[in-house]
Amino acid sequence: MHKNFIFILVLFGLQACNNSKNISDASGTFEADETIISAEATGTLKQFAIEEGQTLKADTNIGYIDSIQLYLKKKQLLTQIKALVVQEPNINSQTAALKEQLKAAIREQNRITNLYKADAATKKQLDDANTQVEVTKKQIEALQSTLGTNTIGLSEQTTPLKVQIEQINDQLAKCKLINPIKGTVLTKYVEQNEMAVPGKALYKIADISSLLLRAYITSDQFSKIKLNQKVKVLVDDIGGKYKEYEGWITWISDKAEFTPKTIQTKDERANLVYAIKIKTINDGSLKIGMYAEVKL
Repeated sequence: MHKNFIFILVLFGLQACNNSKNISDASGTFEADETIISAEATGTLKQFAIEEGQTLKADTNIGYIDSIQLYLKKKQLLTQIKALVVQEPNINSQTAALKEQLKAAIREQNRITNLYKADAATKKQLDDANTQVEVTKKQIEALQSTLGTNTIGLSEQTTPLKVQIEQINDQLAKCKLINPIKGTVLTKYVEQNEMAVPGKALYKIADISSLLLRAYITSDQFSKIKLNQKVKVLVDDIGGKYKEYEGWITWISDKAEFTPKTIQTKDERANLVYAIKIKTINDGSLKIGMYAEVKL
């Protein structure tokens, strides 16, 4: 009976060891989609209010780059446009005198026409009145054409200035530092009052409310998994235990890694591994780079 009891204990121990060894089907480390935010303008960072570990919402204003020179350039361009606009002729006021002359000529034309019908005016007087009306009309048309051409010319001179203002407005907008995505600041590369230039990294951010576990499975397991399949993610906990999370497969590589140069046997083919990504909701305990195991 004593021997039987020892055998049972050994058997139980072996089973426990086997269970411990086979508790997971794959393993890997957590990662996140990290985004490096860079400057889009040149100037001194007058305000840069972020710290590593800080959680930021999307479209949050986190500072600005000095833009005084851009503002002064825009002010100068606006002054130039205003000076050109003042030079634009007032067509109505400058043709007003000729229009009055035309009214007077038409009245005289009507008077002579009535007199001519009553044989009180000559044909030459009527022709002269008609000619005066036509001449005045042509003078008005010529003046309107000249003034219109001048107006168009001045307007065309303002067009490139307006384009420059649009460019400056775009540059001014880029001087405002707006965080584009929701996430946690992982790394801060610069400090306030340092110089920024386009393309210079300011900080790195990632949404760590959920993390991706990059794990590896064998070719035998490859045929048993599918996208959106739910799995168990196991992370080391206090006392040698595991903390369990629910995850789901979001990506499966279609190419094997660590492939032998020559594959001859089935056993060698079984040594091939495939990368998968498992999305896991983060309760605050999971960290980028942390090791975890997977139970399919």
